[in-house]
Amino acid sequence: MNEMYEMSIISHSYSVIGLLFAIFVNFLLVRQIENVSKYKKIMHFFVFVVPLFLAAVLFTGVIMMAAKHLEFTIENIMMIAIGIIMIILESKRSKFVKYFPKEGSRILLRNKIYSFLLVELLMLISISFWMWR
Repeated sequence: MNEMYEMSIISHSYSVIGLLFAIFVNFLLVRQIENVSKYKKIMHFFVFVVPLFLAAVLFTGVIMMAAKHLEFTIENIMMIAIGIIMIILESKRSKFVKYFPKEGSRILLRNKIYSFLLVELLMLISISFWMWR
């Protein structure tokens, strides 16, 4: 049981780092928006990356909770809440990009997506610093 817990901590850490990397790549993609329709095509292929890493973080977190015999500490409850909030933010961001008009203002698109990504990034960094202190 101890080996499973240690492996899940390592997997969880790598998943969080992957999620951070995916959010930074999204920031870079948004920064380089020149044409809204071109950005929407890129995001059509990239839309699954952040949710994939988020699912990996949540799955490894569930494995760690199972190894700890489902102890609901304040840290675990906060991580569950942040995971749910990030799922909601990602779905709202994906829906916003999907239904944004191709002739729309790239500055409006950039600012709105920046706000979604910034909230996700701040939540992820804050819970990471809290847990790795």
